[in-house]
Amino acid sequence: MTIIHNDTIDTLLNRRTIRAWSECEVSHDVIDTLEAAAQRAATSQYFNAWSAIRVTDEKIALKLAEIGNQPYIAQAPLLYVFIIDDHRNLRIAREAGVPEDEITLDSDYTFTQGQNDAVLALHAMETAAESLGLGCVILGSILNNSQAVIDTLHLPELTFPVLGLALGYPAVEPQLKPRMARELQIFDNTYPADNEHPSMTDALADFDAEVVTYYDTRDMSHPVRPFTEQVSSMANDRNRLQRAFGKPARRQGFTGRSF
Repeated sequence: MTIIHNDTIDTLLNRRTIRAWSECEVSHDVIDTLEAAAQRAATSQYFNAWSAIRVTDEKIALKLAEIGNQPYIAQAPLLYVFIIDDHRNLRIAREAGVPEDEITLDSDYTFTQGQNDAVLALHAMETAAESLGLGCVILGSILNNSQAVIDTLHLPELTFPVLGLALGYPAVEPQLKPRMARELQIFDNTYPADNEHPSMTDALADFDAEVVTYYDTRDMSHPVRPFTEQVSSMANDRNRLQRAFGKPARRQGFTGRSF
């Protein structure tokens, strides 16, 4: 495997999660740059169906840390929550006189569009931050209780929290976390039939061993299970989905969206 290197590629290849930051302040120029980078991300149908809440209120940060059960969230020099936002587009439609029963901004399709927009914007900000020497952690934990996030941030109709992003200048330099073999994640033309890998556990055996070694190196006192065991233990966690979305998940899709 041959990798072509430049500053952008190296930023992406060396990304790692940072959960501890120095006391160095993030300048307004850097903040402006990060937010401009997020706004340049691709957006489906030019709907711009995302927004981000920059959290500067300590009480709100502490509440998000409580929701996420991660104290370091409140310690981050910069903290954002990225949201699906079709509320702005709803207001535009209403001001244009579109009848309420003809507005389709509450569909599953627009929900997915907005979610994709928010993730793309967050990733653009994360990559820009890392290129400037900052370290980030993406916070899926805010969905531990999405309704609490909605209430805390006063999110109106047709909005929904997607991910948080905590960032600052890193106080640690963790190892790169392992990734599985490329052929198990990137395919040519079609999804491979199950019989190409009769046992996924066997196919991932080397990766399992690498993951265990990685965690053992970080903290010998807290050994972890192989990747495949971690996934299987979480695969039937309906309680996690119920906490996030308010109702149990069905096989056909999630219900109970506050959208």
